[in-house]
Amino acid sequence: MAMSSCTSRVSLSFECRSDSGSFGAVPRLDGARFSRKLGAASCKRPFGMSSLILRFPPNFVRQLSNKARRNCSNIGVAQIVAASWSNNQHPSAAAAAKAVDAAASSAVSVPIAAGEDVVDSNNKDLGSCNASNFVQFEAVDKVHKPPFLTGDGSVAIHAGERLGRGIVTDAITTPVVNTSAYFFKKTIELIDFKEKRHTSFEYGRYGNPTTEVLENKISQLEGAESTLLLASGMCASTVMMLALVPAGGHIVTTTDCYRKTRIFIETFLPKMGITASVIDPADIAGLEYALNNHKVSFFFTESPTNPFLRCVDIELVSKLCHAKGALVCIDGTFATPLNQKALALGADIILHSATKYLGGHNDVLAGCVSGSTEIISQIRNVHHVLGGTLNPNAAYLIIRGMKTLKLRVQQQNSTAQRMAELLEAHPKVKHVYYPGLKSHPEHELAKKQMTGFGGVVSFEVDGDLTTTIKFVDSLKIPYIAPSFGGCESIVDQPAIMSYWDLSQPERAKYGILDNLVRFSFGVEDYEDLKADVLQALEAI
Repeated sequence: MAMSSCTSRVSLSFECRSDSGSFGAVPRLDGARFSRKLGAASCKRPFGMSSLILRFPPNFVRQLSNKARRNCSNIGVAQIVAASWSNNQHPSAAAAAKAVDAAASSAVSVPIAAGEDVVDSNNKDLGSCNASNFVQFEAVDKVHKPPFLTGDGSVAIHAGERLGRGIVTDAITTPVVNTSAYFFKKTIELIDFKEKRHTSFEYGRYGNPTTEVLENKISQLEGAESTLLLASGMCASTVMMLALVPAGGHIVTTTDCYRKTRIFIETFLPKMGITASVIDPADIAGLEYALNNHKVSFFFTESPTNPFLRCVDIELVSKLCHAKGALVCIDGTFATPLNQKALALGADIILHSATKYLGGHNDVLAGCVSGSTEIISQIRNVHHVLGGTLNPNAAYLIIRGMKTLKLRVQQQNSTAQRMAELLEAHPKVKHVYYPGLKSHPEHELAKKQMTGFGGVVSFEVDGDLTTTIKFVDSLKIPYIAPSFGGCESIVDQPAIMSYWDLSQPERAKYGILDNLVRFSFGVEDYEDLKADVLQALEAI
């Protein structure tokens, strides 16, 4: 590489990783480890590009000394080296260089260990870098959506992958990296890592390159700076609250919510002296009372909620809570990132059970939290202690599932809306709960903050427990199971599936009646689902 000092610069249109252990944001270096800034002003870049993907010359490996080649195990370093091959290697070099200049948005640095040899395009050894000439990295702290990915469907497919990832491969799909630990080349590299001059996941519980691809994808889809993946949605909820709610703190949550979340808030958190106010999702006066009479540190709710699909005014709640110094977390699992952007509405954290719509195939468990780097880092630190790590094979399944997220959600939105209207007009259905219906108490709010209303419809059959069981058992397409959001339709009676351990009066306190049905519509043809539901209703 033609460099006589450590100050030349090259600008690239993609993020470049520092070495094989650096799969996060590009780190800052300030010690015994060296890096070079390479820039357009002083370095020729005669290399061909196709769709911003570098083409490597056939002989580029031979242009490296043995030491330099050992230091180029990462694609980022290899890309810089490839940029230095001679002008006559590719006929469109000049045009490619101009294209790179136009697309470049930030400079990146290549780490060169003290004493490593550097080779230029004519295979001349330029010696080692001087300790007095090293330059720090420019950190990339935020996730930016590429300008050519404007739609959520495109982002769900390409984000975290199309413009480079921390895995060296020319495969279209992201590989699964199955490893429990990450090695260091020499002890000095380990010391650099411990003293924050070198980045590495170090251990499988602290990160994985396959999982990080998924985290970046979700961050871009949610408009977040950072995302953390965990082993399940409940793992994400509990670790988040343990990280962000101080001992003796106070939480505000809503009456309608996932039962296991309520159990954690009511049973586990009091052991830490944490108390809670439980309000109706639309009770703004109740929220203001709690904020004025308690030292509230955290507001947590689903929107839409489970199972009655109530909606919270995210923008208003966020303003009220922020005025009192409280964080706001919205569980957007029922909405999906396509139907609702909670962070854009003012929430601090968006949480998903990725088991549901994000995975979308009823074959994986996962949870995630997204928000600012500052907040997610606090959760990540607690997660590293408690565990609950997502398996990289599960991360791959969710990456795969998200490729069809928009197609699936559009179909589920459409089917659920039409089925909700059909059910509401049916004489054997007493009540339907769906934000897309005018009869829903938060319909106008839902129209304001959502672009679609999801694939789940809850409704009450005109009958008792036995009648409702007969309706459910008469259905031929949906599975009787917990969960929702997958390709296959799923149906359940919450009174049995989630609250059977409580007496009928105790269930009624939560609004869970024996005739309540929760129906998660999959991606089957609408006409088939319609016929199945109608024949089941005729059977009762």
